[in-house]
Order: sequence, then C-alpha cells, then structure tokens
Amino acid sequence: MGGLTLDKILVLDFGSQYTQLIARRVRELNVYCEIHPCHLSADEIRAFAPRGIILSGGPAGVYQEQAPTCSREIFELGVPLLGICYGQQLMMNQLGGQVQPSRRREYGRAELEILDDGDLFRGLGRSERTPVWMSHGDRVEKPAPGFEVIGRSDNSPYAALRDGARRFYGLQFHPEVVHTPQGKRMLSNFVLEICACRPEWTMANFIDLAREEISARVGSDEVILALSGGVDSSVVAALLHRALGRQLHCLFVDNGLLRLGEARSVEEVFGSHFGMDLVVVDAAVEFVQALAGVQDPERKRKIIGQKFIEVFEREAGRFARARFLAQGTLYPDVIESRSVRGPSATIKSHHNVGGLPERMNLELIEPLKELFKDEVRVLGRELGLPREIVERQPFPGPGLGVRVIGEITPERLDTLRRADAILQQEADQAGLLAETWQTFAVLLPVRSVGVMGDERTYEQTLVIRSVTSVDGMTADWARLPYDTLAIISNRIINEVRGVNRVLYDISSKPPATIEWE
Repeated sequence: MGGLTLDKILVLDFGSQYTQLIARRVRELNVYCEIHPCHLSADEIRAFAPRGIILSGGPAGVYQEQAPTCSREIFELGVPLLGICYGQQLMMNQLGGQVQPSRRREYGRAELEILDDGDLFRGLGRSERTPVWMSHGDRVEKPAPGFEVIGRSDNSPYAALRDGARRFYGLQFHPEVVHTPQGKRMLSNFVLEICACRPEWTMANFIDLAREEISARVGSDEVILALSGGVDSSVVAALLHRALGRQLHCLFVDNGLLRLGEARSVEEVFGSHFGMDLVVVDAAVEFVQALAGVQDPERKRKIIGQKFIEVFEREAGRFARARFLAQGTLYPDVIESRSVRGPSATIKSHHNVGGLPERMNLELIEPLKELFKDEVRVLGRELGLPREIVERQPFPGPGLGVRVIGEITPERLDTLRRADAILQQEADQAGLLAETWQTFAVLLPVRSVGVMGDERTYEQTLVIRSVTSVDGMTADWARLPYDTLAIISNRIINEVRGVNRVLYDISSKPPATIEWE
C-alpha cells in the first residue's frame, strides 16, 4: 500500500496453490505482506524494501527446462529468506546444493523430527516429532554450502535447513496449511523474530491510512459506487463514506432478483443508519421483462449484466460532478492478474461494473485491492457494519436469476424468495451459516405429484444447496443435521404455496459447480 511505513514481507510466487495462504498467515500475524511474481527484479525488490522474503512452492522441478526462477541477487540483499518446498529446492540449486527426483514421492501427512529448536523452531521442542504437510516429488540430496539440517522426516533427510549466518531457511513441507499444526508458530518465528517485523498491520491502522489516501486522491471531486448490499461493496461504501462524507453517491439497483427484504435492508443500513447519499432504483419490472421466456443460463447472465449497465449509466447521469467509480476489487483479484502462471483471461467481476469506466469517462478507485476477504470482514466490523452484512455469504451477481432454473417469472421468483427466507432463518438459528461457505435454495422447472389434505397436488420442486469451502474454487457438500433439514423441509412445504417436494444436493465441486446455473 502506497505510503505505508509498516514493516513488510515479500512473497515470491512460483505457482503454488498455497501461495495466497502464505500471505494470509503472515497478515494474521499483523504484518503487511504482498505476493509478487518470482521474476520480480532485484531493483523492484529493493524498492519494496522487505524485512524478509518467502519463496513459495510450485509444481515444477528446478532441473526442468524453463523452470521458474528468481534473480540471484535476492541472496545478496542481506534480508532473511525462507524457501518453502520448491522455494527450498530453488535456494539449494542456486547456492550450490543438489536436488533430484525423490525415490518415493511424499504427499500428505508426515512426521517432522526437530533436530534444533532454536530460531525457526523456537518453542517446538528439540527431538520432538510434529505433523507436517508434504507435497513434493523432488527432494534435496545435498545441502548448499553453509547450510545445516535442523529437521528431517522419514523420506526427507533435509526437510528443514538453515544457514544461520545469512539467516536463510528452507522447508520441504508447507507450514502455511492447517495440516501443519505448528506451521503458524514457525512462520511467526520467521516473521516476528528472525525478520524482527513489528506487528502493526491492523484494520484500524488501515482505515486511517486509507482515509488519507482517498481524501488526497479524490480532493473535492465526487465518487459513484454501485452498492449491491454484499460484503465487498458494503465495506467500500462505509470506508468511502468515512473518508468523503456526502462526496460519495451510492446507487443501489433493485433488479427484482434479490432475496426477501434485501432492498429494504440496504435502505435502512446505508440510508437511515449511516446517512449516506443513497439512490435506490426500482428496476425490477425492467429486468424481469427483459428475461421473459429466456431459459439458457448464459443468456440470462448476459441480459442481467447488460441491463444493469444500462440502468446504472442512466441513473448515474444525475451525478454530473462525479469523476470516480468505486469498485470492490480484492487482493486475490490483483494477484490472479499478475500470477506466475500468467494473467487470467478475465479477472473476477461479480462486484465490478465492467465497461462503465470507459463509457462514462470515470477513473476507478479500488480501496480494498490490498485486502483478503477475511480482512475485509474485519474492516467491516471496525467500520460499524452490522453482522448480517459483514458475515454474509457469497451471493451471485445475477442474484436469483440463476437460482430460478429455467424461465423466470414474478411468481417463480416470489416462491423462491419465500422458501429461501425460511432456509436462511433456520440455518442461521442452527449456526449453520457461520459454518458453511454458501447455503441457499434453488427452484427447479420440475413438478411432481404429492398429497396435501387428502388431495392430490402437482407442484414445484425445491433444492437445498449447502457447501463448505475455503475459497469457492473447490467445495464439498455440507453434512447438515437431519433434524435441521427436516424442520426446513417441513416449513417450506407448509408455508410456501406451490412447493410440495424438497431435495438436498449432495454434489461436490468438482464435478458440479456451487451454483446450478
């Protein structure tokens, strides 16, 4: 973050699936950390001025052609280095050690025998064996000159290495994952003790720094924000309001595809409670008419996105002095766009108003672009946002438009809204919303025979979908208690006219997706 005087750790990314976890673990220690591609130049690293550098893991072998590498000058900067998995192997390869394919690959749980409980392993106990998570097909066969072994496993005689004089460390395992229970302690020893970083990265400090930067950049101009009521846009609204007051204009488009009471909640929180300049546009009829007869999910998404831009552009015309458009871009979006694996084809845009800056001649302002999702939630609490917003689960940009499977009509939307409201209420009371990544209802274009009050019915089918996940990239179906499912099903069938059958989706991602469309 520009202007920060806080101590910083730099993570060089060699393509590991766990790279973001490293940065998150460092930030959990209240130390600022950024991820950059491994090919960052030595001059760029000096400009960043890190107190320490972590070399991530990666899928390649150091001896392969075109294997990712880094500037050799990082070993001459005089700052502590920690190499993890591929990072350890690269360090050994560049400094004169030997790395070869392992005779037996090592994936999953292993036992690390600690040979020295100083510095990196301080507090873990010498000669202790602690669980660690391995994921490698290569291993160090000969350490580089100056390195000594401080930990080993049955399959990795050099599972942990140290060059104490230069403060270089290498670990064959992954301390950043939860499957290495003492990993956070190891990272804490490296960051706080070896690198001597001050733990001053907090969301309270971030608010003060962000307010200064926002005020300086915006000056006397004005900012428009497309407020959705989701976590990211809500936190952006609260932060910009604190920095700019009435210079911020929030535009909330009710597209008719929202959950029960959502528009009213946004008005109460941001208009009444915070006193923001909030414009609510009721465009429900426009959206539902545009979707009439459309069943293909991709066409639905495109129609909803195009209609939103059309409505937003039309309504934003009332703010003639606006020079900036605010968006809820997060740090993982930024990382993905400059990853060692190459820029992604499309940065996630579920909170972003794609196409508007060019069409409306507005500059983007993205005050959360250095934060992870968990930090955004903490920031929201610091800014005084209510629990129901800060802890809200992900909600698709097209809203219920992709949860009403098949044709969208006002009647089918109303049925899904009322059923989903029951699901949310019961899941919240049972503490399940805090334990799951997403829990929601889906209305199918399927009717089935039932019996209600001794009469035959032929009504709609509803599906409950609940998954656990860390980042949404993969997910497993949540093992919800049968008793809770029974209560939810009973209430929906009894209270929502038109539904006589409730199903539970037990598909994981992959092969299924989280959303049905």
